[in-house]
Amino acid sequence: MKSIEKVLYTAVVETSAGGRDGVARSTDGRLDIALSSPGTSGTGTNPEQLLAAGWSACFLSAIRLASQAMKVELPADIGMTTNIDLGTNDDGYQLQAQLQVRLPGVPREVAQQMVDIAHASCPYSKLSRGNIDVTITIV
Repeated sequence: MKSIEKVLYTAVVETSAGGRDGVARSTDGRLDIALSSPGTSGTGTNPEQLLAAGWSACFLSAIRLASQAMKVELPADIGMTTNIDLGTNDDGYQLQAQLQVRLPGVPREVAQQMVDIAHASCPYSKLSRGNIDVTITIV
């Protein structure tokens, strides 16, 4: 495992003792959300949705960096859908992810290269590597 040589940003979030049914607030005040367990009638979000949002944002930024390095212009309507599944196995709770990347108008081979570069460089992908099942599809 490689250590960080230079910290660029530190997110600090405090979560109440309610955990999945609590509140999460960032110390800078930009995040202040209610949390609810998945599948309940609560009005808050859940950690799986937050992970999907963060991973999608990071992955799309990594695709943009890859496209710049490859000198490929991306269409304005790129996007992705990220599914985070929470389930169980004989070890207890487990996550898995499906990333569906939309790169309309980009030739399939070029799109695959960008996705491969993004998956190699995105910190969320690095975090998941070898830890959970991840499926990436270009749609």
